[in-house]
Amino acid sequence: MAADKKTYLEDFARKLQKVWPDNESVTVACHGHSIPCGYTAENITRPFDAYPHLFHAGLSERFPHSVINVIVTAKGGENSVSGARRFERDVLSHRPYLVTFDYGRNDMFLTAAQMRGAWRDMTEKALEAGCKVLLLTPAPDSGAVYYEENERLLTDMEMSEIIHETAERFSVGLANVHETFERLFAQGHTRSEYAASVNHPGRRGHETIADCMLEWVPYV
Repeated sequence: MAADKKTYLEDFARKLQKVWPDNESVTVACHGHSIPCGYTAENITRPFDAYPHLFHAGLSERFPHSVINVIVTAKGGENSVSGARRFERDVLSHRPYLVTFDYGRNDMFLTAAQMRGAWRDMTEKALEAGCKVLLLTPAPDSGAVYYEENERLLTDMEMSEIIHETAERFSVGLANVHETFERLFAQGHTRSEYAASVNHPGRRGHETIADCMLEWVPYV
């Protein structure tokens, strides 16, 4: 069973609520591909419009006495198999309290077995290190055909199912970004409202992702 949204990050929220001199620096690591890096069109990065920064800003507003360090360990063009290989060196070395994973946009070129193995490997290592884990289902692309030399192997729904399965297997958090956007599209919103490029969200898309993450941090 996946973690309970109301309680999974309760200890995290209590840490952020502490006031000097009892407060402490808390690190969040956002691991993944180009989206948490803030890539837009023409490989221009806008990190302050990207969800790691917006998540940081939301936490700071909610917990004004907190000392939060949100780091981005993501790499443009990377999939979860590559991310898993460097996970201990580039992520766990920072001793984060919370780790988020976001690889769905690029994992579509993997097989289900490759994706499942990489997500399980990273999640297991994070838990062994004492971290809390928040998995993100994929943000949408534009729906256009842009894969060129690469053949897409997994749909967004198939990737979301693997991520759901991982969250349930390890009882960790799941920010259901895919479901949130599908609900918005069903209400009449268009993909272009949330996009900066064919496969990257714009500021409004990143705000939606950050909101999905902030839902996991309870008011205490």
